Amino acid sequence: MNDQLFISALKLLPKNAVSRLAGALTRWNAPAPVRLGVMKAFAARYGIDLSECPDLEVYRTFGEFFARPLRPGLRPIAPGEAVIVSPVDGAVSETGVALDGRLVQAKGLDYPTSALVADEALAARLRGGAYATIYLSPRDYHRIHFPLGGKITGWRYVPGQLWPVNPASVRTVPGLFTVNERLVTVLETPLGACAVVAVGATVVGRVRAFYDPTVPVTNLPAATAAARDYESPLPIEKGGELGAFEMGSTVILLFEPGRVRLDARLVPGARLRVGEPIGGPA
Repeated sequence: MNDQLFISALKLLPKNAVSRLAGALTRWNAPAPVRLGVMKAFAARYGIDLSECPDLEVYRTFGEFFARPLRPGLRPIAPGEAVIVSPVDGAVSETGVALDGRLVQAKGLDYPTSALVADEALAARLRGGAYATIYLSPRDYHRIHFPLGGKITGWRYVPGQLWPVNPASVRTVPGLFTVNERLVTVLETPLGACAVVAVGATVVGRVRAFYDPTVPVTNLPAATAAARDYESPLPIEKGGELGAFEMGSTVILLFEPGRVRLDARLVPGARLRVGEPIGGPA
C-alpha cells in the first residue's frame, strides 16, 4: 500500500476512540497465561531484548510491560552539566535549526514551532534554535528522560488527533506533530530554555508524566487544553525519568538559539540510546 492510500484509509478510522479501546485492553489484568503469552509474542515479533528488563511475571498488564523500566545501570548517563544526552531510545527522524521558527517534518514538509508548543512566548524564545526529532518504534524502551539537568518551569498539554507517527505518516500528513495530542515539558537548563515534546500516536496514545501527578494523562475522553507555570520550578537531574509512553511515539527536543550545537552524527536513521551524548554548547 502506498503512502496516500495508507493515509486515506486512516482518515476513515476513528483513531482516538480505537486508541482508547486498545488502551483499555493493555490495562486489562488478564489471566497470567494470556498475559505472558501476549508479552512473549510481542517481544518476539519486534525483537525486544528481554534481558534488559525485569522478569515478565512482575507485570500485571501488557501496558506495564510496554512502559517497562530497565535493569539498573544499562543506560549510563554521559557526565557534564553542559553535555546533552538522548532522552529516549529511538531513531533520529530530523535535526536542524528552526530557521524562521519552523521545523522540518520530512522532505517538503515543515511546521511552525508555535503550533507545536502551543505557546507564542515559548516559541519566540526557541525561534532559531537547534532541534531534534526522535522516533520510538515498538521495539524500543518507552520511558522518557531529561536531556539536561536544571528545573522544570512548566508544561503544556495539547489535545488532538492520534495519527500514526511512522515514516509513511511523517512523509504524508502535513503538520503531523502539531495535530497529534502532545505534552510539552519546559525546562530551564545550563544551556538555556529547552522544550521536551512527547507526541502521542495511534493505539493507546497515552503519555504519562512522572514529575507532577496533576499533569493530565493524554488521550482521555473530552480532554481540554491545560497549562501550568510553576511559581517554584521543580529541580531535576540529567537522565532522570520525565515520563513514559503507554504506546510508542515521538519526542522532539527544542533549544534556545545560539546556545546548543547538536552532534553531526545525528542524521536521519541514526540510532540513539538514553544517556548517550548528542550535543553541547554552541
